[in-house]
Amino acid sequence: MTRARPLAQVYRHFGEVDAAGTSPLYQRVAVALSGSDEALRAIEAAPARKRHPPVILAALHDLALAGRAPALAAACAAADGDAAAEAAIDTLLRMTDAVVAIVARRQPQTFETGRCAVLYPAIAEAARRGGADAVGLIDVGRSPGLNLHVDRVGITYSDGRSLGDPFSPVQLSSSIVGNRSVPMRAVPEVVARVGVDRDPVDVTDADDARWLRACLEPDRPERTARLDAEMALAATAPPLLLRGNPVEVLPDAVARVPADALPVVTTTWALSRLPLESRLRFLHRLDDAATGRAVAWVSAEGVGVAPAIPTLGDRRASGHSTVGLAVFDRSTLRAAAIGRCWSQGRSLAWLADS
Repeated sequence: MTRARPLAQVYRHFGEVDAAGTSPLYQRVAVALSGSDEALRAIEAAPARKRHPPVILAALHDLALAGRAPALAAACAAADGDAAAEAAIDTLLRMTDAVVAIVARRQPQTFETGRCAVLYPAIAEAARRGGADAVGLIDVGRSPGLNLHVDRVGITYSDGRSLGDPFSPVQLSSSIVGNRSVPMRAVPEVVARVGVDRDPVDVTDADDARWLRACLEPDRPERTARLDAEMALAATAPPLLLRGNPVEVLPDAVARVPADALPVVTTTWALSRLPLESRLRFLHRLDDAATGRAVAWVSAEGVGVAPAIPTLGDRRASGHSTVGLAVFDRSTLRAAAIGRCWSQGRSLAWLADS
């Protein structure tokens, strides 16, 4: 929080702008919190970096889902914004310590299943360029590890083409921008799935799964249903989760991929949280890991965020992200921008030659 935008203003802005049009319930709750001095003082008991609305609202939702805030749970189930606002303030005042404990331990999670619509063709392209018949997926910084099951979902693009499993319980869609279609190349056999994060979330753990649901708006049941389908799919083949600084853990993750498979590291809007020095160290770690084998890196990051990936002359904060592909093969690095995407994968412009 900045002095120019005190806590009350932050919550009012979240309700009136960020939640407007997407979650009427959170819109009402956030505005109510912004007008309660007692509630704001309770929020200030949390660490400064954990006071922003998505984290506090997720903690309150977590208490409701756990059965510890029945009035709030009932209001959320009924999508009753006024009742939810009253119950949220009451819960926050009665259970301040519990809310603070949750936000101190947890990281907020965001879910945009369009990521897989970007990752699938990019991973298939990485395998093609690496001459690989099998890949090991290493997802960095997306702790639930749902990206690691990209090969097991179905994806339909707006031009009528489709990739993946048409019978998967998880079906996604993405709009194609421009005249170039996404190649209909399948991801080869996936022989390893490794998630790397400072605080990995295990979808087979009841508390972790509840936290993922808590990070969604209570009045968006379609998003919860989609998340449940994704978690159920992931739970049938749980990935190996490695805890630690991704830059430091990366070599160990690459070593977990069998020698006859191409390690494909994926980052989706994860590097922007790292300073430039750490992003450069991440690139060097990939180079080091490729000393005795080829390693690929597929990225979907803001323009100029992923080191070595060309920006194509695009400006930072231009409203879209760059889909990058880098192949490290011993002393050789081949890096290219193979696409642009918007809204974290809801729209995709494919650029690479087929």
